[in-house]
Amino acid sequence: MVRFCYNIHMRIAFLSDIHGVPSALESALSAADSLGYDRLVLLGDLLYHGPRNGVPSLYDPEKVAEMLNGLKDRIVAVRGNCDAEVDQMMFEFPMMSDYAILEAGSETFFLTHGHLWNERRLPPLGMGTVLAHGHTHIPELTTLACGLKIFNPGSVSLPKGGSVRSIGYFDGERLSHVST
Repeated sequence: MVRFCYNIHMRIAFLSDIHGVPSALESALSAADSLGYDRLVLLGDLLYHGPRNGVPSLYDPEKVAEMLNGLKDRIVAVRGNCDAEVDQMMFEFPMMSDYAILEAGSETFFLTHGHLWNERRLPPLGMGTVLAHGHTHIPELTTLACGLKIFNPGSVSLPKGGSVRSIGYFDGERLSHVST
């Protein structure tokens, strides 16, 4: 497990399911830049498109790695179900942990991709924690009866369920979705 603690007002951009599409990543980063962010959280499936998705148009995982490596000092990343150890060789930041804990001011985020931990299989978390995950490619922000918040930023490149390409954003107080 990886734990990051920041005792400041922190703005966080959440990206998931890039699947090797640099043009979609560029749009997502542009949206994040316009909002301003201190940390870039990557919730997995960074390079490979997976066998269920087909090859996305403009697929270029090397370019995606290059773009993300340029932001390595601001990135916190976890592994998705399409990420492999060979992908880690492309990155200059760690991205193979199944989950990480990020504390930003008064908020605690459990970061994971969603294929292992999700609203159907909850990790052992306290009330008020945010379970941030991707995997479904559908944006979500709900609070369960137990007080746990579920936050999915949606997909940067392959939205599903009638959703549009999107990222998540935490402004230091509120969570939201931003279309890209």
